[in-house]
Amino acid sequence: MRLDRTTSLLLIVDLQTGLLPVIEGGEQAVTEAAWLAGLSRMLDVPVWLTEQYPAGLGSVDARLLASAPDALRWEKVHFDAHAEPPFAKALAELGRKQVVICGSEAHICVLQTALGLLAADYRVYWLAEACASRRHEEARLARERVTAAGGVVISADMAAYEWLERCDNASFKEAHREFLKPRAARLLHF
Repeated sequence: MRLDRTTSLLLIVDLQTGLLPVIEGGEQAVTEAAWLAGLSRMLDVPVWLTEQYPAGLGSVDARLLASAPDALRWEKVHFDAHAEPPFAKALAELGRKQVVICGSEAHICVLQTALGLLAADYRVYWLAEACASRRHEEARLARERVTAAGGVVISADMAAYEWLERCDNASFKEAHREFLKPRAARLLHF
């Protein structure tokens, strides 16, 4: 099913300062998540951030907070954010059934949250380039489990263009100027 910005939520799981230095692909995950968070704000797609035990693992990376300063932040102790009653209640009340999910560690908190969301009848979209673990193999296995359970793997560009829908309106022109064109230029220089 195609993403619809009126029914989507971007959920960024535990990209925290104390954890990121040991995450393989952590920098890319933050860069991609921050880019999509900025575009999400422009398109009125809510952005939620979770923090697993921030006293020990630190807070959400500052780049994410800069990209989505009005994002809801959730502290959690369950690996599955949806197992936290206030989180589950707020998500149900929000009424958005498509959850684009990313973060770390892919095989622990991202996976368990995705499985919890799927079990609660949400449609889960695994943001491939922004899900990372200490070891790449763990992230790959988590991705396979989520897809086997009914989740869909997507890229940040897929989400962006599905949310935008068309190229002949003011939203696209603004998104192109602020996000799409600079991203394309950055990717060409790698």
